[in-house]
Amino acid sequence: VQLVESGGGLVQAGDSLRLSCAASGLTFRHYNIGWFRQAPGKGREFVAAISRSGGATNYADSMEGRFTISRDNAKSTTYLQMNSLKPEDTAVYYCAATSTVGRSYWAVADQYGYWGQGTQVTVSS
Repeated sequence: VQLVESGGGLVQAGDSLRLSCAASGLTFRHYNIGWFRQAPGKGREFVAAISRSGGATNYADSMEGRFTISRDNAKSTTYLQMNSLKPEDTAVYYCAATSTVGRSYWAVADQYGYWGQGTQVTVSS
């Protein structure tokens, strides 16, 4: 199983980025997908998650309204559109896959069995 993130980079505050997560080696449509992030010196933080069909999504409170998660099961890819970026959004962003059905567990990193290597997002002020 491989999850490969891309799309990170250095941007200015207020800019937008779209991250992608391409999956292989698993039946993509069977997995809920989450995005997490980790800033230097901090723990891994939940960002957003999307159900297997794409019909349900969850967001961390601080991201809702600025970030949008989506998926294309035909391409085995998940996206994270990030708008109005802030310096505090600077982190390594990871995508992860879980077969856990319960939506209340999507924010829990331990529920995810497969992780990507991460992509760096740096937002300058």
